[in-house]
Amino acid sequence: MGNIFDPWKSERERLALWIPVLFGMGIGGYFALPFEPPVWSTAPVLVLAGGMLWFARRQALKAVFVASVTLVVAVGFIAAQWRTMSVSTEMLQSRGGPTMVSGEVSSVETFSDGQRITIGHLHINALARHEAPKHIRLRLKGRQPHISPGDWVRGRAIVSPPSPPAMPGAFDFQRHSYFQAVGGVGFSIGQMSITAEAEHAKSVSLAFWIARFRQHMTERIIDALPGEQGGVAAALITGERRAIAPEIVDAMRDSGLAHLLSISGLHIGLVAGLLFAAIRAATALVPTLALRFPTKKWAAIGGLAGAFSYAVIAGATLPTQRAFLMLSIALLGVLLDRRGLSMRAVAWAALVVLAVQPESLLSASFQMSFAAVTALVAVYEGYSMRRPHEHHRDRPPWRRVTNHLLLYLSGVLLTTFVAGTATAPFAIFHFNRFADFGLVANLLGVPLTALWVMPWAIVSMLLMPIGGEQLGLVPMGWGIAGVVEVAKTVSSWPGAVALMPAMPVWSLAVVSLGGLWMSIWQGRARYAGIGAMAAGLIPLVITSHPNILIDARGRITAIHSADNQLVVSHGRRNAFERDIWARRLASNAEPLVWPASGPALAGRLQCDIAGCLYVHNGKKVALVRHERALAEDCWQADAVISPLPVRGRCPAAVVVDRFDLWRRGAHAVWLEKDKIRVESVNEQRGKRPWTVQPDDSRPKRPLGSPLGRLGSH
Repeated sequence: MGNIFDPWKSERERLALWIPVLFGMGIGGYFALPFEPPVWSTAPVLVLAGGMLWFARRQALKAVFVASVTLVVAVGFIAAQWRTMSVSTEMLQSRGGPTMVSGEVSSVETFSDGQRITIGHLHINALARHEAPKHIRLRLKGRQPHISPGDWVRGRAIVSPPSPPAMPGAFDFQRHSYFQAVGGVGFSIGQMSITAEAEHAKSVSLAFWIARFRQHMTERIIDALPGEQGGVAAALITGERRAIAPEIVDAMRDSGLAHLLSISGLHIGLVAGLLFAAIRAATALVPTLALRFPTKKWAAIGGLAGAFSYAVIAGATLPTQRAFLMLSIALLGVLLDRRGLSMRAVAWAALVVLAVQPESLLSASFQMSFAAVTALVAVYEGYSMRRPHEHHRDRPPWRRVTNHLLLYLSGVLLTTFVAGTATAPFAIFHFNRFADFGLVANLLGVPLTALWVMPWAIVSMLLMPIGGEQLGLVPMGWGIAGVVEVAKTVSSWPGAVALMPAMPVWSLAVVSLGGLWMSIWQGRARYAGIGAMAAGLIPLVITSHPNILIDARGRITAIHSADNQLVVSHGRRNAFERDIWARRLASNAEPLVWPASGPALAGRLQCDIAGCLYVHNGKKVALVRHERALAEDCWQADAVISPLPVRGRCPAAVVVDRFDLWRRGAHAVWLEKDKIRVESVNEQRGKRPWTVQPDDSRPKRPLGSPLGRLGSH
């Protein structure tokens, strides 16, 4: 039997690139579980894999390979489990208030219509000290005092747990909040009062100082550059994107320019590159320095220091972390006279991010960021191996300038095409949309950002300590206005956005593995990844979508009709859930509202004051409005959906009532020809540390009734 590596002899050095992939598979396996595994659960696997690796290290290569794979996957699983245990966020169990909330402000986020603060060292009147979460986030309403990180505040607020998924498979805000150590959200009632300012607090940590510095910079930028340009400028300099007007965010997203608002490889690379070039040019003007000292390495150190400062000011988000790690490896290559840009650098950056924050594997930021850079480096490697060495010094200056300009524009086109193609499956999975004209928008927007906006951003940051930031921000605003105009124009074109229905998690995993297979290997076998990617995209065409959706509190129910129209029970309630349902079902039309009485949906929906009857695929579903409808509907319908409790015997095949929604969260119902299939949020998520679920041992309290003492058990 041949050696397992026989087909890959020329690619053995690429095997190490699979380590972060296997590590991520272990993390994904942990988060896919519907229960929290015991701490010792991976110990036998770890011991077995380690033992196999030790005893077979000099004998069976296949055994070493299998043991190594098992070991890395197990370590990824353990890393995710320990991260969950170390975070250990206490989550609020129910909505309550108004109640008095006090604590220390750890961060302040600026929105176009107000602020949101995160409060730690919490005291909530309705909760015992040990029951309070580590942090909560509050939206501030009305006029408020100037609040800064490190201040101690007090005020009345409505607080509740973070939102559960709006439907099975939707984004889990509770899991996201858990790993941010945020156990509750809410909004203020009236004005918050500052009980102690940060300057008078006993101690202010470095994190607080950085947060205050970022807030101060954001405020100065918005004051110096008011209007829509100020919000974008703040996003590009301090990473505070929430100050951008919603219509600009929509235009940037629909035109394919949203990546310009997230500080990532483009921005970090531009800052480091501009500083690198400036330092090299300055030292070249001094012959003594240029001839006697390694000025190129000095420039690399300066670029690295500038990029680090920029990353800290920008909040060190996941794309920023990845970009800085990649840049650090590249500039370290300059310092060591080695090539820094390689797939190995991408692998190490991914492994570091996953080891520190395993939960980032599930985020759109991590997935899209590393998908783009992996694909770009793979294309770069393939191009560099095949590109012939050319000399252009004998050409006239105008020809060289023209060639450089064409090369730059073709680079922008290639980069946009490769990155857009690589991130498209992730954009579809997380946002259910794809910008059809992103190539055109990026061809105009990226050069304007790189050649005009970001250089002036650096100038404004350098001038800010002496109060001259406006000298850089004003011309920066001209460039921002041009980028925004490009975004608005392109997003207004007919067919600018293609809406795509939600795809299952396994589908995205298959597409990702296919893309990694193509990017990591360099031989002909790499093209097998195309088949895997195509197979993973099949569910976009054949997956059936739920016919009926019910929110977790029974306040709104929606019917998804055969013509992709969403018809809801109430037109003004639960706009958040309605938007998520419409987006995941790729329904672009404004949702219709059920009639108070009479027919709708070509007679398939019949309503009266007591409820509605919906017929699809020969199945009758009773949508109850009033308790008096239950007596008849339970005997006539195949399924009964009621925001009221169904008491007594109900012979319908499927019953979803108030208590089902309370226990299992939002529901989705499929009316198939041979059966009625029901899925719920909590059954799909299982019982994990971040899920807020009712305890069946507690007294059953009807939904919508007064909650009594907040967080009671």
